[in-house]
Amino acid sequence: MTPSGRQRLTVLGATGSIGQQTLDVVARHPERYEVFALTASSRWQLMAELCLAVRPRFAAMSDPAAAASLRNHLAEAGSQVQVLSGPQSLADLAAHPDADTVVAAIVGAAGVRPTLAAVESGKRVLLANKEALVVTGSLFMDAVKRHGATLLPLDSEHNAIFQCLPAEGVNAGVERLLLTASGGPFREFSAAELAAVTPAQAVKHPNWDMGPKISVDSATLMNKGLEFIEACWLFDVSPEMVDVVVHPQSVVHSMVAYRDGSVLAQMGTPDMRTPIACGLSWPERVESGAQRLDFSTLVGLNFEAPDLQRFPCLGLARDAMRAGGTATAVLNAANEEAVAAFLAGRLDFMGIPAVVARTLESQSAPACQDVESVMDIDRQARSAACQWIKERGC
Repeated sequence: MTPSGRQRLTVLGATGSIGQQTLDVVARHPERYEVFALTASSRWQLMAELCLAVRPRFAAMSDPAAAASLRNHLAEAGSQVQVLSGPQSLADLAAHPDADTVVAAIVGAAGVRPTLAAVESGKRVLLANKEALVVTGSLFMDAVKRHGATLLPLDSEHNAIFQCLPAEGVNAGVERLLLTASGGPFREFSAAELAAVTPAQAVKHPNWDMGPKISVDSATLMNKGLEFIEACWLFDVSPEMVDVVVHPQSVVHSMVAYRDGSVLAQMGTPDMRTPIACGLSWPERVESGAQRLDFSTLVGLNFEAPDLQRFPCLGLARDAMRAGGTATAVLNAANEEAVAAFLAGRLDFMGIPAVVARTLESQSAPACQDVESVMDIDRQARSAACQWIKERGC
Protein backbone atom coordinates (compact mmCIF):
# COMPACT_ATOMS: atom_id res chain seq x y z
CA MET A 1 0.00 0.00 0.00
CA THR A 2 0.99 3.64 -0.38
CA PRO A 3 2.14 5.61 2.71
CA SER A 4 -1.40 7.05 2.85
CA GLY A 5 -2.84 3.52 3.12
CA ARG A 6 -4.28 3.39 -0.39
CA GLN A 7 -4.35 0.09 -2.26
CA ARG A 8 -2.10 -0.01 -5.33
CA LEU A 9 -3.96 -1.71 -8.19
CA THR A 10 -2.86 -3.41 -11.38
CA VAL A 11 -5.72 -3.90 -13.83
CA LEU A 12 -5.16 -6.72 -16.34
CA GLY A 13 -7.43 -6.14 -19.33
CA ALA A 14 -8.01 -2.45 -18.63
CA THR A 15 -9.61 -1.67 -22.00
CA GLY A 16 -12.29 -4.34 -21.65
CA SER A 17 -15.71 -3.91 -20.09
CA ILE A 18 -14.68 -5.13 -16.62
CA GLY A 19 -11.45 -3.16 -16.69
CA GLN A 20 -13.20 0.10 -17.55
CA GLN A 21 -15.91 -0.45 -14.94
CA THR A 22 -13.21 -1.18 -12.36
CA LEU A 23 -11.61 2.18 -13.14
CA ASP A 24 -15.01 3.84 -12.78
CA VAL A 25 -15.38 2.45 -9.25
CA VAL A 26 -11.78 3.33 -8.38
CA ALA A 27 -12.30 6.93 -9.54
CA ARG A 28 -15.07 7.31 -6.96
CA HIS A 29 -12.63 6.56 -4.12
CA PRO A 30 -9.30 8.33 -4.70
CA GLU A 31 -8.62 8.20 -0.98
CA ARG A 32 -8.69 4.37 -1.05
CA TYR A 33 -7.15 3.32 -4.37
CA GLU A 34 -4.21 4.21 -6.61
CA VAL A 35 -3.77 2.69 -10.07
CA PHE A 36 -0.26 1.29 -10.38
CA ALA A 37 -0.43 -0.38 -13.80
CA LEU A 38 -2.80 -1.01 -16.70
CA THR A 39 -2.48 -3.77 -19.30
CA ALA A 40 -4.28 -4.59 -22.53
CA SER A 41 -3.84 -6.45 -25.79
CA SER A 42 -3.98 -4.11 -28.79
CA ARG A 43 -6.48 -1.27 -28.26
CA TRP A 44 -3.79 1.36 -27.78
CA GLN A 45 -5.99 4.40 -28.50
CA LEU A 46 -8.33 3.56 -25.63
CA MET A 47 -5.35 2.65 -23.46
CA ALA A 48 -3.89 6.08 -24.19
CA GLU A 49 -7.09 7.74 -22.99
CA LEU A 50 -7.04 5.68 -19.80
CA CYS A 51 -3.38 6.41 -19.13
CA LEU A 52 -3.85 10.14 -19.53
CA ALA A 53 -6.88 10.07 -17.22
CA VAL A 54 -5.59 7.67 -14.55
CA ARG A 55 -1.80 8.29 -14.77
CA PRO A 56 -0.52 4.84 -13.76
CA ARG A 57 3.21 4.23 -13.35
CA PHE A 58 3.17 1.49 -16.02
CA ALA A 59 1.15 0.44 -19.04
CA ALA A 60 1.71 -2.76 -20.99
CA MET A 61 0.41 -3.98 -24.35
CA SER A 62 0.83 -7.62 -25.35
CA ASP A 63 0.90 -6.53 -29.01
CA PRO A 64 4.35 -4.95 -29.64
CA ALA A 65 3.08 -2.74 -32.49
CA ALA A 66 0.30 -1.40 -30.25
CA ALA A 67 2.84 -0.78 -27.48
CA ALA A 68 5.00 1.28 -29.86
CA SER A 69 2.00 3.37 -30.91
CA LEU A 70 0.99 3.90 -27.28
CA ARG A 71 4.53 4.87 -26.29
CA ASN A 72 4.78 7.46 -29.08
CA HIS A 73 1.35 8.91 -28.35
CA LEU A 74 1.98 9.28 -24.61
CA ALA A 75 5.42 10.81 -25.20
CA GLU A 76 3.88 13.42 -27.50
CA ALA A 77 1.30 14.17 -24.80
CA GLY A 78 4.06 14.67 -22.20
CA SER A 79 2.97 11.65 -20.13
CA GLN A 80 5.47 9.98 -17.78
CA VAL A 81 3.78 6.55 -18.02
CA GLN A 82 6.32 3.79 -18.76
CA VAL A 83 5.10 1.57 -21.60
CA LEU A 84 6.09 -2.11 -21.67
CA SER A 85 5.65 -4.54 -24.55
CA GLY A 86 4.85 -8.21 -25.16
CA PRO A 87 2.91 -10.95 -23.33
CA GLN A 88 5.62 -11.40 -20.68
CA SER A 89 5.28 -7.76 -19.63
CA LEU A 90 1.71 -8.44 -18.49
CA ALA A 91 2.90 -11.23 -16.21
CA ASP A 92 5.77 -9.06 -14.96
CA LEU A 93 3.40 -6.26 -13.94
CA ALA A 94 0.97 -8.75 -12.37
CA ALA A 95 3.83 -9.93 -10.14
CA HIS A 96 5.39 -6.49 -9.49
CA PRO A 97 6.17 -6.08 -5.77
CA ASP A 98 4.82 -2.51 -5.66
CA ALA A 99 1.24 -3.59 -6.45
CA ASP A 100 -1.05 -4.92 -3.71
CA THR A 101 -4.11 -5.96 -5.68
CA VAL A 102 -4.48 -7.37 -9.20
CA VAL A 103 -7.78 -7.21 -11.06
CA ALA A 104 -7.67 -10.14 -13.49
CA ALA A 105 -10.04 -9.06 -16.27
CA ILE A 106 -8.36 -10.39 -19.43
CA VAL A 107 -10.84 -12.35 -21.54
CA GLY A 108 -9.94 -15.91 -22.48
CA ALA A 109 -6.91 -18.15 -22.06
CA ALA A 110 -4.62 -15.17 -22.70
CA GLY A 111 -5.24 -14.24 -19.07
CA VAL A 112 -3.97 -17.52 -17.61
CA ARG A 113 -0.27 -16.69 -17.25
CA PRO A 114 -0.63 -13.09 -15.96
CA THR A 115 -3.28 -14.16 -13.45
CA LEU A 116 -1.15 -17.08 -12.28
CA ALA A 117 1.83 -14.72 -11.94
CA ALA A 118 -0.21 -12.54 -9.59
CA VAL A 119 -1.22 -15.59 -7.55
CA GLU A 120 2.37 -16.85 -7.33
CA SER A 121 3.38 -13.44 -5.98
CA GLY A 122 0.88 -13.76 -3.15
CA LYS A 123 -1.31 -10.88 -4.31
CA ARG A 124 -4.89 -10.08 -3.52
CA VAL A 125 -6.40 -11.25 -6.82
CA LEU A 126 -9.86 -10.12 -7.93
CA LEU A 127 -10.79 -12.77 -10.48
CA ALA A 128 -12.94 -11.91 -13.48
CA ASN A 129 -10.94 -14.14 -15.86
CA LYS A 130 -12.86 -17.39 -15.40
CA GLU A 131 -10.68 -19.12 -18.01
CA ALA A 132 -7.74 -19.15 -15.58
CA LEU A 133 -9.65 -21.69 -13.51
CA VAL A 134 -11.34 -23.42 -16.44
CA VAL A 135 -7.98 -24.08 -18.13
CA THR A 136 -5.71 -24.84 -15.16
CA GLY A 137 -8.16 -25.96 -12.45
CA SER A 138 -6.40 -27.62 -9.53
CA LEU A 139 -3.01 -26.20 -10.58
CA PHE A 140 -4.40 -22.70 -10.09
CA MET A 141 -6.08 -23.41 -6.74
CA ASP A 142 -3.01 -25.22 -5.46
CA ALA A 143 -0.94 -22.14 -6.32
CA VAL A 144 -3.36 -19.91 -4.40
CA LYS A 145 -2.87 -22.02 -1.27
CA ARG A 146 0.87 -22.51 -1.71
CA HIS A 147 1.67 -18.83 -2.18
CA GLY A 148 -0.83 -17.40 0.30
CA ALA A 149 -2.73 -15.36 -2.29
CA THR A 150 -6.17 -13.95 -1.52
CA LEU A 151 -8.69 -14.87 -4.23
CA LEU A 152 -11.96 -12.94 -4.50
CA PRO A 153 -14.45 -13.58 -7.34
CA LEU A 154 -15.67 -10.68 -9.49
CA ASP A 155 -18.05 -12.55 -11.80
CA SER A 156 -21.47 -11.45 -10.58
CA GLU A 157 -22.65 -15.02 -9.99
CA HIS A 158 -19.60 -16.18 -8.04
CA ASN A 159 -19.43 -12.94 -6.11
CA ALA A 160 -23.09 -13.45 -5.17
CA ILE A 161 -22.39 -16.98 -3.90
CA PHE A 162 -19.34 -15.68 -2.02
CA GLN A 163 -21.56 -13.13 -0.27
CA CYS A 164 -24.20 -15.75 0.61
CA LEU A 165 -21.81 -18.36 2.02
CA PRO A 166 -20.61 -18.55 5.65
CA ALA A 167 -17.29 -16.84 6.36
CA GLU A 168 -15.44 -20.16 6.24
CA GLY A 169 -16.95 -21.05 2.85
CA VAL A 170 -18.92 -24.17 1.99
CA ASN A 171 -19.58 -26.19 5.16
CA ALA A 172 -21.77 -29.14 6.14
CA GLY A 173 -24.85 -26.91 6.25
CA VAL A 174 -24.63 -25.99 2.55
CA GLU A 175 -26.76 -28.16 0.27
CA ARG A 176 -26.41 -26.60 -3.20
CA LEU A 177 -24.99 -23.62 -5.09
CA LEU A 178 -27.45 -22.13 -7.57
CA LEU A 179 -25.99 -20.17 -10.49
CA THR A 180 -28.48 -17.93 -12.28
CA ALA A 181 -28.37 -17.33 -16.04
CA SER A 182 -30.25 -14.67 -17.96
CA GLY A 183 -30.76 -17.12 -20.81
CA GLY A 184 -29.26 -14.63 -23.24
CA PRO A 185 -31.01 -12.87 -26.13
CA PHE A 186 -32.23 -16.10 -27.79
CA ARG A 187 -33.89 -17.81 -24.83
CA GLU A 188 -37.20 -18.17 -26.69
CA PHE A 189 -35.79 -18.82 -30.17
CA SER A 190 -36.73 -21.99 -32.02
CA ALA A 191 -34.07 -24.32 -33.42
CA ALA A 192 -34.63 -22.83 -36.88
CA GLU A 193 -34.24 -19.28 -35.55
CA LEU A 194 -31.05 -20.22 -33.69
CA ALA A 195 -29.54 -21.58 -36.90
CA ALA A 196 -29.96 -18.13 -38.51
CA VAL A 197 -28.53 -16.00 -35.67
CA THR A 198 -26.02 -13.36 -36.80
CA PRO A 199 -23.01 -11.94 -34.91
CA ALA A 200 -24.75 -8.54 -34.70
CA GLN A 201 -27.68 -10.18 -32.89
CA ALA A 202 -25.48 -12.25 -30.59
CA VAL A 203 -23.44 -9.36 -29.18
CA LYS A 204 -26.56 -7.51 -27.98
CA HIS A 205 -27.13 -8.86 -24.49
CA PRO A 206 -30.53 -7.87 -23.04
CA ASN A 207 -29.27 -7.06 -19.53
CA TRP A 208 -25.49 -6.81 -19.21
CA ASP A 209 -22.83 -4.55 -20.75
CA MET A 210 -20.19 -7.03 -21.94
CA GLY A 211 -17.60 -7.46 -24.69
CA PRO A 212 -18.36 -9.42 -27.90
CA LYS A 213 -16.79 -12.74 -26.86
CA ILE A 214 -18.56 -12.94 -23.50
CA SER A 215 -21.83 -11.77 -25.10
CA VAL A 216 -21.67 -14.65 -27.61
CA ASP A 217 -20.83 -17.07 -24.78
CA SER A 218 -23.89 -15.82 -22.92
CA ALA A 219 -26.03 -16.34 -26.01
CA THR A 220 -24.89 -19.99 -26.35
CA LEU A 221 -24.97 -20.54 -22.55
CA MET A 222 -21.27 -21.46 -22.72
CA ASN A 223 -20.59 -18.56 -20.39
CA LYS A 224 -22.75 -20.30 -17.79
CA GLY A 225 -20.92 -23.54 -18.52
CA LEU A 226 -17.57 -21.87 -17.85
CA GLU A 227 -19.01 -20.34 -14.68
CA PHE A 228 -20.23 -23.80 -13.63
CA ILE A 229 -16.65 -25.09 -13.91
CA GLU A 230 -15.28 -22.02 -12.13
CA ALA A 231 -17.75 -22.44 -9.25
CA CYS A 232 -16.65 -26.04 -8.68
CA TRP A 233 -13.01 -24.95 -8.32
CA LEU A 234 -13.59 -21.68 -6.46
CA PHE A 235 -15.79 -23.18 -3.78
CA ASP A 236 -14.22 -26.67 -3.78
CA VAL A 237 -17.46 -28.54 -4.49
CA SER A 238 -18.38 -31.45 -6.74
CA PRO A 239 -20.29 -30.81 -9.99
CA GLU A 240 -23.32 -32.44 -8.38
CA MET A 241 -23.54 -29.58 -5.86
CA VAL A 242 -23.91 -26.86 -8.53
CA ASP A 243 -27.15 -26.18 -10.42
CA VAL A 244 -27.95 -23.62 -13.11
CA VAL A 245 -31.33 -21.89 -13.25
CA VAL A 246 -32.45 -19.44 -15.93
CA HIS A 247 -33.61 -16.10 -14.49
CA PRO A 248 -34.32 -13.62 -17.34
CA GLN A 249 -34.51 -10.47 -15.19
CA SER A 250 -30.91 -10.76 -13.87
CA VAL A 251 -31.97 -9.38 -10.49
CA VAL A 252 -31.05 -12.44 -8.43
CA HIS A 253 -27.38 -12.98 -9.24
CA SER A 254 -27.04 -16.40 -7.60
CA MET A 255 -28.14 -18.30 -4.51
CA VAL A 256 -26.98 -20.73 -1.84
CA ALA A 257 -29.38 -23.42 -0.62
CA TYR A 258 -28.90 -24.72 2.92
CA ARG A 259 -29.86 -28.08 4.45
CA ASP A 260 -32.51 -26.53 6.69
CA GLY A 261 -34.48 -25.37 3.63
CA SER A 262 -33.22 -21.78 3.64
CA VAL A 263 -32.08 -20.18 0.38
CA LEU A 264 -29.95 -17.03 0.54
CA ALA A 265 -29.89 -14.87 -2.59
CA GLN A 266 -27.83 -11.83 -3.52
CA MET A 267 -29.87 -9.30 -5.49
CA GLY A 268 -29.17 -6.06 -7.31
CA THR A 269 -29.48 -4.30 -10.63
CA PRO A 270 -27.47 -5.92 -13.45
CA ASP A 271 -24.37 -3.75 -13.08
CA MET A 272 -20.87 -5.23 -12.80
CA ARG A 273 -19.74 -2.31 -10.67
CA THR A 274 -21.54 -3.90 -7.70
CA PRO A 275 -19.39 -7.09 -7.53
CA ILE A 276 -16.32 -5.05 -8.51
CA ALA A 277 -16.86 -2.67 -5.57
CA CYS A 278 -17.48 -5.66 -3.29
CA GLY A 279 -14.19 -7.27 -4.32
CA LEU A 280 -12.17 -4.07 -4.09
CA SER A 281 -13.37 -3.16 -0.60
CA TRP A 282 -14.10 -6.53 1.04
CA PRO A 283 -14.81 -6.97 3.93
CA GLU A 284 -15.96 -3.34 3.90
CA ARG A 285 -18.51 -1.85 1.50
CA VAL A 286 -18.11 1.22 -0.71
CA GLU A 287 -20.25 3.13 -3.20
CA SER A 288 -20.22 1.48 -6.64
CA GLY A 289 -22.24 3.89 -8.75
CA ALA A 290 -24.80 1.18 -9.54
CA GLN A 291 -28.49 2.04 -9.63
CA ARG A 292 -30.43 0.73 -6.65
CA LEU A 293 -33.23 -1.82 -6.91
CA ASP A 294 -36.65 -0.24 -6.59
CA PHE A 295 -38.86 -2.94 -5.10
CA SER A 296 -41.99 -0.81 -5.56
CA THR A 297 -41.60 -1.08 -9.34
CA LEU A 298 -40.17 -4.62 -9.52
CA VAL A 299 -42.86 -6.52 -11.43
CA GLY A 300 -41.84 -10.16 -11.18
CA LEU A 301 -39.01 -12.66 -10.95
CA ASN A 302 -39.11 -15.76 -13.15
CA PHE A 303 -37.04 -18.93 -12.98
CA GLU A 304 -36.85 -21.95 -15.28
CA ALA A 305 -34.57 -24.86 -16.10
CA PRO A 306 -32.08 -24.39 -18.97
CA ASP A 307 -32.92 -26.11 -22.26
CA LEU A 308 -29.87 -28.26 -23.06
CA GLN A 309 -31.33 -29.38 -26.38
CA ARG A 310 -31.35 -25.88 -27.88
CA PHE A 311 -28.31 -24.72 -25.89
CA PRO A 312 -25.96 -27.74 -25.69
CA CYS A 313 -22.86 -25.76 -24.62
CA LEU A 314 -23.92 -25.84 -20.98
CA GLY A 315 -24.20 -29.62 -21.09
CA LEU A 316 -20.81 -29.90 -22.80
CA ALA A 317 -19.23 -27.87 -20.00
CA ARG A 318 -20.84 -30.02 -17.33
CA ASP A 319 -19.62 -33.18 -19.06
CA ALA A 320 -16.08 -31.79 -19.39
CA MET A 321 -15.94 -30.95 -15.68
CA ARG A 322 -17.12 -34.42 -14.75
CA ALA A 323 -14.60 -36.00 -17.15
CA GLY A 324 -11.69 -34.34 -15.34
CA GLY A 325 -8.12 -34.14 -16.58
CA THR A 326 -7.71 -31.30 -19.04
CA ALA A 327 -11.12 -31.74 -20.69
CA THR A 328 -12.17 -28.26 -19.54
CA ALA A 329 -9.04 -26.78 -21.16
CA VAL A 330 -9.98 -28.51 -24.43
CA LEU A 331 -13.55 -27.20 -24.09
CA ASN A 332 -12.35 -23.63 -23.56
CA ALA A 333 -9.83 -23.68 -26.42
CA ALA A 334 -12.36 -25.06 -28.88
CA ASN A 335 -14.97 -22.54 -27.78
CA GLU A 336 -12.61 -19.57 -28.14
CA GLU A 337 -11.73 -20.60 -31.70
CA ALA A 338 -15.36 -21.28 -32.60
CA VAL A 339 -16.59 -17.95 -31.21
CA ALA A 340 -13.85 -16.06 -33.05
CA ALA A 341 -14.84 -17.82 -36.29
CA PHE A 342 -18.52 -17.00 -35.70
CA LEU A 343 -17.77 -13.31 -35.06
CA ALA A 344 -15.68 -13.27 -38.25
CA GLY A 345 -18.51 -14.78 -40.30
CA ARG A 346 -16.73 -18.09 -40.88
CA LEU A 347 -19.02 -20.25 -38.75
CA ASP A 348 -22.77 -20.36 -38.11
CA PHE A 349 -24.13 -19.87 -34.59
CA MET A 350 -25.00 -23.52 -33.98
CA GLY A 351 -21.61 -24.44 -35.36
CA ILE A 352 -20.13 -23.24 -32.04
CA PRO A 353 -21.42 -26.16 -29.95
CA ALA A 354 -20.85 -28.54 -32.87
CA VAL A 355 -17.16 -27.60 -33.10
CA VAL A 356 -16.71 -27.80 -29.33
CA ALA A 357 -18.34 -31.25 -29.20
CA ARG A 358 -16.24 -32.64 -32.05
CA THR A 359 -13.05 -31.25 -30.55
CA LEU A 360 -13.82 -32.85 -27.18
CA GLU A 361 -14.48 -36.16 -28.92
CA SER A 362 -11.26 -36.03 -30.95
CA GLN A 363 -8.78 -34.87 -28.31
CA SER A 364 -7.26 -36.72 -25.38
CA ALA A 365 -7.39 -34.76 -22.12
CA PRO A 366 -4.88 -36.21 -19.66
CA ALA A 367 -4.22 -34.71 -16.26
CA CYS A 368 -1.19 -32.40 -16.33
CA GLN A 369 1.31 -31.57 -13.59
CA ASP A 370 2.32 -28.10 -14.81
CA VAL A 371 0.91 -25.13 -16.69
CA GLU A 372 3.15 -25.58 -19.74
CA SER A 373 1.70 -29.05 -20.32
CA VAL A 374 -1.81 -27.64 -20.03
CA MET A 375 -0.99 -24.95 -22.57
CA ASP A 376 0.29 -27.64 -24.94
CA ILE A 377 -3.12 -29.31 -24.65
CA ASP A 378 -4.69 -25.90 -25.31
CA ARG A 379 -2.68 -25.45 -28.53
CA GLN A 380 -3.54 -28.96 -29.76
CA ALA A 381 -7.23 -28.37 -29.10
CA ARG A 382 -7.16 -25.07 -30.97
CA SER A 383 -5.58 -26.74 -33.97
CA ALA A 384 -8.23 -29.46 -33.96
CA ALA A 385 -11.03 -26.93 -33.57
CA CYS A 386 -9.75 -24.91 -36.51
CA GLN A 387 -9.89 -28.04 -38.66
CA TRP A 388 -13.51 -28.69 -37.69
CA ILE A 389 -14.33 -25.02 -38.36
CA LYS A 390 -12.94 -25.36 -41.91
CA GLU A 391 -15.08 -28.42 -42.51
CA ARG A 392 -18.28 -26.74 -41.26
CA GLY A 393 -17.38 -23.17 -42.28
CA CYS A 394 -19.86 -20.78 -43.89
